[in-house]
Amino acid sequence: MSSYFTDLAQQYIDGEWRPGTGSWDIIDFNPYDGEKLASITIATVDEVDEAYRAAERAQKAWGATNAYTRRAVFEKALRIIEEREAEITEAIIAELGGTHLKAGFELHLAKEFLRESVQLALRPEGKILPSPTDGKENRLYKVPVGVVGVISPFNFPFLLSLKSVAPALALGNAVVLKPHQNTPIVGGSLVAKVFEDAGLPGGLLNVVITDIAEIGDAFIEHPVPKVISFTGSDKVGRHVATVCAANFKRSVLELGGNSAFVVLDDADLDYAVDAAVFSRYVHQGQVCMAANRILVDRSIEAEFTEKFVAKVRKLKVGDPSDPQTIIGPVINSSQADAISGAVEQAIAEGATALVHGTTTDNLVEPSVLTDVPADSALLRQEIFGPVAFLIPFDGEEEAVRIANDTPYGLSGAVHTGDIERGVNFAKQIDTGMFHVNDGTVHDEPLVPFGGEKHSGIGRLNGETAVDSFTTQKWISVQHGRSYFPF
Repeated sequence: MSSYFTDLAQQYIDGEWRPGTGSWDIIDFNPYDGEKLASITIATVDEVDEAYRAAERAQKAWGATNAYTRRAVFEKALRIIEEREAEITEAIIAELGGTHLKAGFELHLAKEFLRESVQLALRPEGKILPSPTDGKENRLYKVPVGVVGVISPFNFPFLLSLKSVAPALALGNAVVLKPHQNTPIVGGSLVAKVFEDAGLPGGLLNVVITDIAEIGDAFIEHPVPKVISFTGSDKVGRHVATVCAANFKRSVLELGGNSAFVVLDDADLDYAVDAAVFSRYVHQGQVCMAANRILVDRSIEAEFTEKFVAKVRKLKVGDPSDPQTIIGPVINSSQADAISGAVEQAIAEGATALVHGTTTDNLVEPSVLTDVPADSALLRQEIFGPVAFLIPFDGEEEAVRIANDTPYGLSGAVHTGDIERGVNFAKQIDTGMFHVNDGTVHDEPLVPFGGEKHSGIGRLNGETAVDSFTTQKWISVQHGRSYFPF
């Protein structure tokens, strides 16, 4: 077992590793075999306050630090991740139940985002704007917001913590990070350790490992943070947004999805099958961009379905530490129960199970369902697990209607032999992201990432990260004399 689970099972506040002072512990389990990885005494409301106050104190000097100096920290952090890739992979497999394939995917993206953060430190640019008043110079500065609170999820915790933590720090802010209680090390302590070893001054990144049952809304209500960046479910996201608005904070919300993977009548079927299976089953389907619904033109439905089912049946389910495993465990028993319940509900409603996977502890085998009633609530919600719904359609107009018939709007994909046909189709789907002749699961450092409808508010990555973690300040200079009427 990785030493991370013994060395980093603590809070990280004001540059110090220390236990929490709460009255109970978060127990970190391996979701595959149930092994206890770590026991972490939770942080209290007082420790959340200490973390934010430490961040507030440290941020002033950091925000005034030369951007080139800040950049050096991220260059070293990138080298540290590269040097420790094998250890981090081991931790991802143990704590998340992620496969080798998934760990490699997450670490590749994490490194790409850190490379972008190296440049992000130099990105904010000021402006001088014209004035209708003679002699006046209007200067517009982009300045750090101050302190950012980050709440990260359990599915890609290392990457999705870094996606907010790294740009916020690079742009001159301080950060307090609250990882998901199922992934406190990979999503929290490990991120802090990387930056500590990279030379980030103490207090600029704090990690509080705690639970809502202990702190309530203290993390998002606290007066210090000006922005809360949350990744998780739309139900919790709605609450975060409400509390932020009531406390005059900005929120950046990256929430759930119910992506449609659409196969038009002129698609390359073998390629579409490969892309669809990956889009649905990567990391056991625990991906916000995963293709919940596979929409197939009725003229090619039979052939596509046969190939899709055959490929799904070959996916190896089991121990995530086995390099051949494609489907490892889901994160916990409540998720496993919810996924199994969704399959049984669909069958009870009249769906046909072309593949009916069984559930053993947290191992949920893939299922493929067809004939799900068009009015089923399951087709409009996010299924965070290895369950695919195959839905036939007659013509593009119906495909557009079905794809949009969901409260979510995060990602999606369309396969066609005509690229411009695909682009025209993509323009009609109410999502933040859509891909032609590819999978639904994509994230790139420069491209705005985020959703429409219940899939979130705001964007991350590249210039949009600058907008999320800075604010604008107008300073005017009157070179002559103003005239005042009294």
